[in-house]
Amino acid sequence: MKVYYHPKLKALSRNLRKKSTLSEALLWNILKGKKTKGYQFMRQKPIDNYIVDFFCSKLKLIIEVDGISHNDKYKRDQIRQQRLESWGFSVLRFYEKDIKKDIRAVIVAIEDWIEKFEKK
Repeated sequence: MKVYYHPKLKALSRNLRKKSTLSEALLWNILKGKKTKGYQFMRQKPIDNYIVDFFCSKLKLIIEVDGISHNDKYKRDQIRQQRLESWGFSVLRFYEKDIKKDIRAVIVAIEDWIEKFEKK
């Protein structure tokens, strides 16, 4: 699946990869290297005019980590998510605090989603 993005986002996505939050780093340690049900994930992936936290092309799955910076951006995040979903992507959202508190539950939720997707 070819994913198009605005070329100016490439440098920004590289910079974001270098400045991951703790929650993003914790989740990345589990998603990288096909450790989650054998699927390849990328992090800070440009898609159209956005950069998503994690992306699996084969599953068309976007995983977003929401921290305190998202508290006042609910409406903007909803519009962004609707646009991404209109292109056929699925979006899973997790709060930073939930990743830090119980990352195992987050991984179970992702694996459950994958199992349901595979059965379609």
